[in-house]
Amino acid sequence: MAPMPQTMRNGRRPIGRPFVKHPPEGNRHAMVQRVFRTALLSVAACGIALAAHAQTPAPATPAPAAPAPAAAAAPATPADPVVARVNGEELHKSDVTRMVSQLPPQVQQMPIEMIYPAVIDQLVSGKLVSSAGYKAGLADSAEVKDEIKRAEERAVQRAYIQKEIKARITPEALNKAYQDYLKENPAQEEVKAAHILVEKEDEAKAIIAQLKKGGDFAKLAKEKSKDAAAAAQGGDLGYFTKDAMVEPFANAAFAMKPGEISKEPVKTQFGYHIIKVEDKRTQPQPTLDEVKPQLEQTLSKDMVTALVEELRGKAKIETFQLDGSPMPKEEPAAAPATPAPAAPAEPAKK
Repeated sequence: MAPMPQTMRNGRRPIGRPFVKHPPEGNRHAMVQRVFRTALLSVAACGIALAAHAQTPAPATPAPAAPAPAAAAAPATPADPVVARVNGEELHKSDVTRMVSQLPPQVQQMPIEMIYPAVIDQLVSGKLVSSAGYKAGLADSAEVKDEIKRAEERAVQRAYIQKEIKARITPEALNKAYQDYLKENPAQEEVKAAHILVEKEDEAKAIIAQLKKGGDFAKLAKEKSKDAAAAAQGGDLGYFTKDAMVEPFANAAFAMKPGEISKEPVKTQFGYHIIKVEDKRTQPQPTLDEVKPQLEQTLSKDMVTALVEELRGKAKIETFQLDGSPMPKEEPAAAPATPAPAAPAEPAKK
């Protein structure tokens, strides 16, 4: 195995995309209904019950329509087509997209064809319930008006922050952030090396002796190295920075010159290594485009903090305790006591 990268020393492995097992076709519909019921309950207006939907079989696939005559031109697909009508009120594709975006990530990753029947069913149910609520005059209730007002405030907050951030993240601000990033992350030296890993020191010394007699490093790596992944590449480890490898291996590799092979085995917790350094270079720093999303995210956080501080500085803010009474005044910190002057020294006796 290759020398353990620094990121592996704490026992954590890089996180990849989880492997998703697809259930058998016969159970897939029931599984979608269970997941969907839970997900939609968290976003459904008025908490619509979905228990009945779980027992409703999927609608039969309609027979394909007869092909249109060749001379008839196919109608253009509208940008936001109607996907359902409920008592004459239309639901559109954009409504489906909006609902899917509010669902948990594991549901969003499912093929749209799999979740579409449940989405459209929920949209129809939601439209029926909201229509009934409007007919009951609930839109004019104090509770609904208060909820709408709070939702409006949240939407206005988001819109204002987005507007201000967009105006403040200028090309000049991005370039300055990029230059600061380059200074804080200077280019590092990299080594391109290959290695042969064995369990015993005597075995490593024997391989070094073979190499001194003209043995082929790549061939010996394929035959003798217990690092199977690197051995398949003739021992090649590619380019790496010093902090990417365990310390004994890194120190030895970075102390060598291109073309050199370690004169003595290098011991690590994995065994004994014979190292061949093939090249050295300064690691290329990322371009602005490569780090732009990261810089924009950092700038956005800083700008939101600065924006709120600006607004606070211009505002008159009064806060009260939970019972509405005034906040207790903070007592100013007491000034440190002035130390008493030292007593004068007594004159020396003659």
